[in-house]
Amino acid sequence: MLDRRHFLSATTGLAATLALRSPLLAQLEKAPANLPDHSLLDKNEDAYWAELRQQFLIPADEIYLNNGTVGSSPAPVLRAIFDGYNTTEKMDQQDPEDYPIWGYDAWNEFRDPLAAFVGCKRDEIALLRNATEANSYIANGIDLKPGDEVLMTDQEHPGGEHPWNLKAKRYGIAVRKVTLPRPVKNAAQVLNLFNDAITPRTRVIFFSHITTFSGVILPAKELSAFARSRGILSAVDGAHVPGMMRLNVHDIGCDMYSASPHKWLMAPKGSGFLCVRDEVIDRLWNTIATAGWDEPKLRAERFQRIGSSNVPALWGLRASIKLANDIGLDRIERRHRTLADYTLAEMIRRGAESWTSPDPALRCAIVTVNVPPIVRMDLENWMWKTHKIRIRGGDPNKLRLSTPYYLQKKDIERFLEKLDEYKHEKKLL
Repeated sequence: MLDRRHFLSATTGLAATLALRSPLLAQLEKAPANLPDHSLLDKNEDAYWAELRQQFLIPADEIYLNNGTVGSSPAPVLRAIFDGYNTTEKMDQQDPEDYPIWGYDAWNEFRDPLAAFVGCKRDEIALLRNATEANSYIANGIDLKPGDEVLMTDQEHPGGEHPWNLKAKRYGIAVRKVTLPRPVKNAAQVLNLFNDAITPRTRVIFFSHITTFSGVILPAKELSAFARSRGILSAVDGAHVPGMMRLNVHDIGCDMYSASPHKWLMAPKGSGFLCVRDEVIDRLWNTIATAGWDEPKLRAERFQRIGSSNVPALWGLRASIKLANDIGLDRIERRHRTLADYTLAEMIRRGAESWTSPDPALRCAIVTVNVPPIVRMDLENWMWKTHKIRIRGGDPNKLRLSTPYYLQKKDIERFLEKLDEYKHEKKLL
């Protein structure tokens, strides 16, 4: 039976035929087997990141500025997924009662590196499929009575807001919002808004660590401490954080934290997690029930008991953590900020209205600008269909530009050049 290594390297017979039919496998074979040496950073930083770019299957002529929606999984992650299938699908597990079905076991070989990476204990973390699923678990799992209030911002993702709207429609709770400034100038603004908005009925504060709308980094640690001092639960949507910047859930001090590593950690799609502070776990009801749902000693593991799912995705998640650690989170975060700062400065120089915070502590790898009279979707279609540049934004005139670490400065300059060309072509100068 062909193993993955022989399958990828074969050039004749059936393996060659399959390789011709699968550009993905052919591209993986061409990707460098090793990461660039860190010493290259001191000699030529641009060369280091250019070598890392070769780990991604994104074509060389394509510029991808939308990690805020979804990241591209690099070669080490994809290889790990294939290894996962190659191992699990043989059905030759040593224990005759052991099967590759995520959702009926602890899977500590995946939870342990993840818990270490995000700064919590193994028993506080559950492997799920994305932040939306985790946010639904939070909203469904907390006991609330009619009239109880959940306070959030006006910049939440639908996967964060609507689980609470469903609960409001079904059970009569109230969902209230604070309106964040555009841009948020400092952390004190945010804290004052929440302080002014809470009432004696506020039971939960829910907010994004980094908002999907503007990319502002909200003061999660301060908001969590504020909530606890008033006997209010804090739930944080951290979909954008893992892989974008360093994360320590214990240091933040929130009660619950959800995330989607498929964005900035470049993990497989369908790999997410929920962290629940140990003191709160017993207050959270299960949403999906199977064996173990009512077993307190399982701690957060009971929330990942979801039935059959995709185990090789967990192999890829583990590989994405290893890749980030091998590169170094501090290097990655510094690179993210450098690219975003350059992009923001260039957009402002072109007359864009910045919705990105002027406080460097409140921004990282997402630049959000308002660019009237440019129509966002017209520009988005033109950029992609004409020049293979992917961007994202919001109607009518907002652009949200993501700057993943493998992006090259020349890529940003090409986007800016084409933006100028578009404005000239449409007579918007």
